[in-house]
Amino acid sequence: MTASYDVRDGIAVVTMDNPPVNSLGLGNRRFIAGSVSRAQDDPAVRAIVLTGQGRAFCGGADIREFNTPEATAAPDLVDVIRLVEGCSKPVVAAIHGVVMGGGLELAMGCHYRVVQGGTQVALPEVRIGILPGATGTQRLPRLIGLEAALNMIVTGNTVMSEVLAAIPSQKLFDRIEPDGVVSAAIDLAHAKADVRPLPRSRDLKVEHRHAEAYLQFARNTVTANSRNYPAPLRCLDCVAQSVRLDFDAAVDYERAAVTELVWTPESAALRHAFFAERAASKIPDVPEGTSRRALQSVGVIGAGTMGDDISTNFLDAGVPVKILEMKQEALDRGIATIKKTYEAQVNKGKLKQDKYEQRMALLSTTLNYDDLKNADLIIEAVSEELGVKEKVFKELDRVAKAGAILASSTSTPNVDKIAAFTKRPQDVVGMHFFRPANVMKLLEVVRGKETAKDVLATVMATARKIQKTAVVSGVCDGFIGNRMIEQYSRQAGFLLDEGATPQQVDKAIEKFGFAMGPFRSGYVADMDHRKELGITPRNIYDEEIVQRLVYALVNEGAHILDDGIASKSGDIDMVCLTGCGFPLWRGGPMHYASQVGLYNVAESMKRFARNPHGDASFWQPAPLIRKLVAEGKAFT
Repeated sequence: MTASYDVRDGIAVVTMDNPPVNSLGLGNRRFIAGSVSRAQDDPAVRAIVLTGQGRAFCGGADIREFNTPEATAAPDLVDVIRLVEGCSKPVVAAIHGVVMGGGLELAMGCHYRVVQGGTQVALPEVRIGILPGATGTQRLPRLIGLEAALNMIVTGNTVMSEVLAAIPSQKLFDRIEPDGVVSAAIDLAHAKADVRPLPRSRDLKVEHRHAEAYLQFARNTVTANSRNYPAPLRCLDCVAQSVRLDFDAAVDYERAAVTELVWTPESAALRHAFFAERAASKIPDVPEGTSRRALQSVGVIGAGTMGDDISTNFLDAGVPVKILEMKQEALDRGIATIKKTYEAQVNKGKLKQDKYEQRMALLSTTLNYDDLKNADLIIEAVSEELGVKEKVFKELDRVAKAGAILASSTSTPNVDKIAAFTKRPQDVVGMHFFRPANVMKLLEVVRGKETAKDVLATVMATARKIQKTAVVSGVCDGFIGNRMIEQYSRQAGFLLDEGATPQQVDKAIEKFGFAMGPFRSGYVADMDHRKELGITPRNIYDEEIVQRLVYALVNEGAHILDDGIASKSGDIDMVCLTGCGFPLWRGGPMHYASQVGLYNVAESMKRFARNPHGDASFWQPAPLIRKLVAEGKAFT
């Protein structure tokens, strides 16, 4: 971490510099505390301006310190905020870019706040199953009002600075500036240098004519919308104390509530998912500084459903797209579908007309492969027949410029075989979108044996650009997602053979938290095949249904790790969370198995292996599970 302390004409400018978002790690906390104490003791300093270097004021806690001693080492964030607020000299926050979580709590502890237009403001802690635990639930209602604060804290949504500045009687921002926020903050510091007493957000009262009635209404709404998630209701409980208790008592209540939430399995699952999503972008042998190829334009081969949806992703991100088809009628149908999708968004008020027109202006079509010669990335979205893909990639090998990335949206054919159809296998990669590709968040990036590292780095960055969660998979039948779902579906079928009904299976797994049961999209009515198999139906309890379906995912996931298809268990969880409907609040199958205990999971598998009508060979615990059980460890 680098940071600076600079006295300018009696104003100490304290600049956090902890890339990328000036997070509040121990080093930054100590720097802020030391700088405030230094300015307090210097008679030449009349006021302090606190700001951040780069693109953010402060993005909040340092996630690299989560679950480490540094996270709670002194001074903690509450200590720092108390020191800032108790300073005898005015402290002005110069806010720009991003102010979130602990960063916003720190800013609210300052005496004055100047914000740059376009700043993103949020208290997003609820999204990892906790709440703003450094006085945020008490300061925000005092500064923007009960209703606006509760909405921000319970949802974790980001609000733009202009929206907050427009709230009548808000006291969060003293000034909003188009730019030059540090200079404006220095000017304000000069103007307020001799003003006493210093304003403190803790001294404000939360004004609301019908606070208790509103809180009860809000409780009913939050309860209905937060099933399986305890954090939103605890957020509401804490905010409610801002109108019931004095500041210090309410802060004590807040601290107890956040400690309680940290230990809930839901928070553990959400925090696991938070870290796993970020870790998914890290490839062990591809350093973060790996150079990327240019990506200014995309070619898409195929104007069917998948091709249209893939194209829409790039158009949404402002990337020009050229769609190739063999017949004009197919192109016309594809363009009509894309238009229909956008027009529906316009009619619902989700997309402005000018944005729709801008996106359509980025779209062009062709019937000639030669027109793709300048594309930086070309994605085929044609039939899953290997022979069809061979023709496509031989044509791409002929026309694509040197350095172009050639991607297949294949879900089954082998990426290495596809790459072998070209003279540039290092440029070939799989980009497996999940249907519908313009909605589903998951993108499996399939790494062939010769895929170049800069191709991987480019595709992973591209995934972020089109707002996908990318997970790297090795080459195998079904990759990660489909390979796991195959085992899940097989167990669902066995359960029907043995006596369960489709409705029972769906109900049990949906109660567990899955978005949809395996038979929801089409019920199986004819069970006569049981007689042919010589099976006498038995009573099957919901617990067995859930365990067999979930542990099937766990065991196959462990095999995938053993096979080197995925590099870490968190990647498998992300595939299931973002592509297979696994409940977010349970953290994914591998995390869930670790919470249950791998010994218990393995014992259940052994029990299922003794089932005469099941699949005894599949239910042998994978080598990785046996190893972890023997060592008393869990998936990490």
